[in-house]
Amino acid sequence: MKYITRKTILAIFLFALTTLSAQAPKEKVDGVIGVVGDYVILDSDIDLEYIQLRAQGVDTKEISRCELFGKQLEDKLYAHQAIQDSIIVTDEEVNGYMDQQIDAMVEQVGSLDKVIAFYRKKNVDEFRSYFFDIIKNNKLTSQMQKKIVDEVEITPEEVRNFFKDIPEDEIPTFGAEVEVAQIVVKPVVSEEEKQKVIEKLRQIRKEVLEGSSFFSKAVLFSEDPGSSSNGGFYKMNRKTPFVKEFKDVAFSLGEGEISEPFETEYGYHIIMVEKIKGQEVELRHILIAPKYTPDALKEAKEKIELIRNKILNKEISFADAAKSISDEKETRNNGGVLLNPRTLEPRFELTKMDPALYGQISSLKDGEISQPILSDGQQGAGKFYKIVTVNNRSEEHKADFAQDYLKIKELALRDKQIKTIGKWTEEKIAETYIKISQDYKTCDFTNNWLKQ
Repeated sequence: MKYITRKTILAIFLFALTTLSAQAPKEKVDGVIGVVGDYVILDSDIDLEYIQLRAQGVDTKEISRCELFGKQLEDKLYAHQAIQDSIIVTDEEVNGYMDQQIDAMVEQVGSLDKVIAFYRKKNVDEFRSYFFDIIKNNKLTSQMQKKIVDEVEITPEEVRNFFKDIPEDEIPTFGAEVEVAQIVVKPVVSEEEKQKVIEKLRQIRKEVLEGSSFFSKAVLFSEDPGSSSNGGFYKMNRKTPFVKEFKDVAFSLGEGEISEPFETEYGYHIIMVEKIKGQEVELRHILIAPKYTPDALKEAKEKIELIRNKILNKEISFADAAKSISDEKETRNNGGVLLNPRTLEPRFELTKMDPALYGQISSLKDGEISQPILSDGQQGAGKFYKIVTVNNRSEEHKADFAQDYLKIKELALRDKQIKTIGKWTEEKIAETYIKISQDYKTCDFTNNWLKQ
């Protein structure tokens, strides 16, 4: 079973509860249909896969049980090998995630008893044990897949050879692209408000050092939507895309240490390091952003309107204004030019652009400057004003090695990753104990699960 998000779990649960339960199908004997290492696959696991796909709006009429069984075998192979490779998923991590899912399901149907009854478990302990195994196996699977893919690298020569080997009539076409630049003005926060936040974080740190739970404090107080519900938990290494200030503090701490409050562009943080595993750090953090007044937000708008007028009046160029005035560190040194988060190059394909950004630039001509736009920052960083402009628009075109190198590199890397996963799967199937039920031995599997 592939790793599923909270939203997907809820969709699956509600779909099954409102449709399959109402149909009240006759029970059938649930037998073991496959074994991969220490993992077993039940016939009911295939039924659950169908439920999951239908809940996501997938038409399953053309998807056979053999195909879903093959996917189950792959996932169990990943999970089994993750254990062999000493990939660790902590019970705390699983339990924290599981508690969120259970709370959400209970909220939907009204009681825990209804949830337990739906899954046909005798009591809450049996249900939690069942659900715990599903989540842990999902996490092991996803981490093993990530480990295989992360180890794949590609050279410029490999990219060149990949492009050369594409038949002329199969060379990809890339859509219309634009370069987008922006200038950001954030409302000014008073020193008094900043100090209030620092003191709040110091008090939280003191209480944790005296025995309070950092997990609970993060759930209650952290303003980071990406981690607060999970107790502020993050797993990171030197290459993980966190801001420099955050990474500097995280990698300066020892296990069990809690930082003093420190500032990033998102607000003020404290970090507690839980584990250090080689080059990887498991930590929890709490983010609190200082608040600004309505007057400060109004002043930010007036400031960016003044900047816009100066650019329109040719008193300063957009790029120079971004470098000297913009409050966004990531873009101001590059004249306000945004990097595409998917490709890390300064071009956006219109059909794949974030809908919010597309809405802001779709009506702009090259060189035209938008009216001030009120936007929300990431990770609860608050509202700010910005102006955007479009540069260097290019129309739909056939892939060109020089012009589209980064895109071609991405395609070549993906191709190499797929081949690497295929080779890895072939090798692990050969050395892993695998048993397939007689009922499924006629399946035409993509991989050699029958070891023929």
